[in-house]
Amino acid sequence: MALISLTDVVKTYATGKQKITALDGITLDIDSGKLTVVLGPSGSGKSTALNLLGGMDIPTTGTVLVAGTEVSRLDDRELTAYRRDQVGFVFQHYNLIPNLTAAENVAIGSQYARDAMNPAAALESVGLHGRERAFPSELSGGQMQRVAIARAIAKRPRLLLCDEPTGALDSGTGRSVVELLRSIADSSESAVVVVTHNAAIAQVADATVTLHDGRVQAHVAHRSPTAIEEIDW
Repeated sequence: MALISLTDVVKTYATGKQKITALDGITLDIDSGKLTVVLGPSGSGKSTALNLLGGMDIPTTGTVLVAGTEVSRLDDRELTAYRRDQVGFVFQHYNLIPNLTAAENVAIGSQYARDAMNPAAALESVGLHGRERAFPSELSGGQMQRVAIARAIAKRPRLLLCDEPTGALDSGTGRSVVELLRSIADSSESAVVVVTHNAAIAQVADATVTLHDGRVQAHVAHRSPTAIEEIDW
């Protein structure tokens, strides 16, 4: 079922006397329990769409509906609560706090969330049992990204947003991170949305959305996603 619905979403920015249209009338549904990959070149509107879904920005016109809540109508306080309670974020460069352990990084990301997972349990779910007391400097890139994913899922979000989550990783490590995101989508009711330049990742997704010049160029559902070990990275 559709957890997220964007309807006629337009987002414009004013830069001096110019008006830039980042999104130009997007209508799109995203399902819960599915992995959706958003593709497109730089300037296509991917980051803007991610910001709107995450409640970090609101559309100029149109509606963004998430789990029955019209995010596009929330005030600043309500948007803060929405981001805290319903959205998990994973970024390309991990954004871990260097002087905190893995468990502490997970805890600080979910401390205000309702019904948050125990940090150790969250780390175990991403394959990092025994690394709770490790600092970021003691972890590999892939392990740091797993800590970032654990931090995001510890709050049990309805929506997991991933911005170029494999961009800083080698191909082998990137595959393992995508496999983890695939398993999260399969084992939960969360909608997992991955924004990426890497078209290979789309093969393992349940749906692929391609943006171009702020519009949906294609929205394709995949009935039989490809196994991660079968894709060319």
